[in-house]
Amino acid sequence: MENINQKMFDSLQRGFMNREHPVTTNFRPQLLLNDENNQVLPTILQELKHCTEFFISVAFITESGLAMLKTALWELAEKGIQGKIITSTYLNFNKPKVFHELLKLKNVDVRLSDLEGFHAKGYYFNNSDHSTFIVGSSNLTANALKMNYEWNVKLSSLENGELVTNFVEQFERVWEHSIQLSDEWINTYESTYQAPQFSDKVMEVPSQLMTNSLSETIQIQPNSMQEVALKQIADLRSTDAKRGLVISATGTGKTYLSAFEVRAFRPKKLLFIVHREQILKKAMSDYKKIVGGTDEEFGIFSGSKKEVQAKYLFATIQSISKEEILNAFDPEEFEYIIIDEVHKAGAKSYIKTIDYFKPKFLLGMTATPERTDDINIYEIFDYNVAYEIRLQAALEEDMLCPFHYFGLTDLVIENELIDDKSTFNNLVSENRIDHVLERAEYYGFSGDSLKGLVFCASIKEANELARLFNERGYKTASLSGEDSQEKRESIIQQLEEGLLEYIFTVDIFNEGIDIPAVNQIIMLRQTKSSIIFIQQLGRGLRKHNSKEYVTIIDFIGNYANNYLIPIALSGDQSFNKEQIRKKTIDMDLIKGISSINFEEVAKQQIFESINNSKIDGKRSVKYEVTKLAERLGRQPKLIDFMLNDSIDPEVVIGCMKPSTYHNVLNYLKMETEDISTDQDLTLYFFGKELMNGKRAHELILMKALILNGEISKADFLNQLKEFGTRTDAETINSMERVLNLDFYQTQSKKIYNYPDLIEVTTDSYQLKLDVSNEYFKDSLLDIIEVGLLKTTQYDQYEMLTMNKKYSRLDFCRLKNLDKDLTSVLMGYKIVDQYCPLFVTYRKDDKLATDVHYGDEFLSPDVLKWISRTPRTMESEEILKIMNHKELGLKLPLFVKNSSAEGTDSYYLGEVEYMTGSAQNEKVKSQKNEMVSAVSMNYKLEVPVEYSIYQFLTN
Repeated sequence: MENINQKMFDSLQRGFMNREHPVTTNFRPQLLLNDENNQVLPTILQELKHCTEFFISVAFITESGLAMLKTALWELAEKGIQGKIITSTYLNFNKPKVFHELLKLKNVDVRLSDLEGFHAKGYYFNNSDHSTFIVGSSNLTANALKMNYEWNVKLSSLENGELVTNFVEQFERVWEHSIQLSDEWINTYESTYQAPQFSDKVMEVPSQLMTNSLSETIQIQPNSMQEVALKQIADLRSTDAKRGLVISATGTGKTYLSAFEVRAFRPKKLLFIVHREQILKKAMSDYKKIVGGTDEEFGIFSGSKKEVQAKYLFATIQSISKEEILNAFDPEEFEYIIIDEVHKAGAKSYIKTIDYFKPKFLLGMTATPERTDDINIYEIFDYNVAYEIRLQAALEEDMLCPFHYFGLTDLVIENELIDDKSTFNNLVSENRIDHVLERAEYYGFSGDSLKGLVFCASIKEANELARLFNERGYKTASLSGEDSQEKRESIIQQLEEGLLEYIFTVDIFNEGIDIPAVNQIIMLRQTKSSIIFIQQLGRGLRKHNSKEYVTIIDFIGNYANNYLIPIALSGDQSFNKEQIRKKTIDMDLIKGISSINFEEVAKQQIFESINNSKIDGKRSVKYEVTKLAERLGRQPKLIDFMLNDSIDPEVVIGCMKPSTYHNVLNYLKMETEDISTDQDLTLYFFGKELMNGKRAHELILMKALILNGEISKADFLNQLKEFGTRTDAETINSMERVLNLDFYQTQSKKIYNYPDLIEVTTDSYQLKLDVSNEYFKDSLLDIIEVGLLKTTQYDQYEMLTMNKKYSRLDFCRLKNLDKDLTSVLMGYKIVDQYCPLFVTYRKDDKLATDVHYGDEFLSPDVLKWISRTPRTMESEEILKIMNHKELGLKLPLFVKNSSAEGTDSYYLGEVEYMTGSAQNEKVKSQKNEMVSAVSMNYKLEVPVEYSIYQFLTN
């Protein structure tokens, strides 16, 4: 293995002399821009993770920027790693509160530079054998770390390098002449502090409420997302639809949207129905601002108020749904009716009210239409989804308050992590309270005063924790479904006014409660539902001028359903285990300046949960199929799952053996028709081999033949050209071999055993498959449509798409090999002009293999690889690999994290042998015998994409 001097020399060669020079480390110079592969925040976090000491020099620091590093700094403190930060009071940018936050970092010494115009921006990380520093434009702010277009140079150096020596010397010189940060200094700064006229990120009252210089209300206009929604609602109404549903994440302005719609519709009379009077008054206030009109035109129908003559009537469902009240109204009295939080519409009071009135249009609004009972909200609204925007899209559009999510490890008691079997005494023990409070205080909140919600597992736990937190000096209260509406409103008001700091609750704040000032949410219960998780997280996502972000602190115990956390945060409903694993690591999971931070132990708990879950099993598939059927008002086709961002169709069919949607529907006791065994096997073949969309040729041909019975080869080639894919003879021949089963091994032929699909003549293709059964025909076309939609994810000309996943069988098919060589490819094998390399990065110790190979990435563009045994540098196959360029032998690389991911691996492009890197090695077999192998380094043509690199190596 080359020494550190050679690694550093190669990196400098690469960075300053020849960008083609191969390197085997991450030492090469980089420009960090916050683009796809060169991001500031992940790079800093990665350096922090491995350093033995760190220095940071930045003029500007925001609470939000600091929050993004807090988990990494906490874990460094646990390891005893110390650091230093120099900052300043330049331009009064740094708020007094951020200095309080800096004092919480027990392993970080902080000083204030008194240099005039101090504006330095640099990050230094010392390691055992080298140092890395990042210098450029990025202050320690959320925008600079994650969003802004930045220019930062990352350089690495040995201890005696002149540049790094100068950096450290300059840092120490400024450090020696800087002021120690202390409570006394902060108090003095706070007493004279005047905020500047700018901020890194100012969260203001929505622009729709801004007034002009004369304090006259400007005509409030919809934002861009509301304009899209209004058009879609108008388009729905133009079809003579009588009902429509708006699905919009909490905090995205559903009430404003409905008011704009009413302003456009101009009904003679409106009824707006809510389930709580508190929401009713706020809705009426918003309508007055947008719709306009006199006070007399707006009225309330709730409790003792019965202002039935009002043009715009705002009513609680409890009041309006009473039998004698309904009968007093003409069923056509209201031209337009709006129901807020319409997912509650399954209740008898809602059904009775909806059935009674006959408006020209009925609009329902909800953030969560999915229900756990048997009520189908979509059916109530005639399956008309007028508009939908979920959490991820709302965050990307800056419609919600940013958040910093911290997935932390819950308390370990007697070597056991808290779980759903933990006793009540452990849940409310002094040690757990210490644990929770320590983290809550460390991660803090945005704003001047704490306004927090704590979600507990039971009413008993909420009551007891509220009492114990009170004893610790916090102002708290507990609320549950057992408390009256008056008490709930009183407690909420106390939190908003700063008389309380925490409300402890179970589930009553999942929905329908609007407390925009909430700036910290603590989750002390297991995640049983991704819907409830988002509902609870959403309690803090409404924008408010008292906060820049909301802190979400989730204590992750040893729970079976931990896999729901990345599903909820990402919004990925594919139920694909590999995707969920990857998104648990992906730091860019949430767009904008929000961030996701998992402690390493908590991350491992999630991985274990994913591995052990049956998320892709029959039960999950049944739930997702039923849910989509409720939304569509009919039995879904496979293509419907794709069109509605639901579960991956491959997961749907994969839960049954043999894997066909026909068998899934039979299992679910849904509508099917009888088909023959041969037809079932044909569906199995199409679903397993073609539906993945990795090659379009078979799909395009079979669609044409099923619809028309015959197609000329000339017309087929024209269709391929129009599709933008290959038309060479080798690919066409490969397609034909797949469709007549000649490509497959004997065992696969026995499994599929379908009748001949096509007949190939000199100038045409003809369909031999009997598709007279319309159900069978439609099922085939459904699979084909899914496959064709999936082809858009792949390069249909090059056939192998960078960073996409492929199996050994896929490689053989897409590279036009005559046969499926899956059984002999194994880790690598020379076939034709290829030697594909299949690497499982994290080996399973339980696997019955002779040797656990030590393949590893030395950097994003260099892989250290070890051959099979027994091999030496004189072995024939090793010599061919070392001389592959001269022999015209291509080395495509496929890598997966572990065997738990199944058969597919990421295609990372072609690699080349790094001359001189091969060495004879002795590796230990499972029998503890030393056997011979060869190690060598491969240079990747393109460095591994950052998120995939993190996933593979983490």
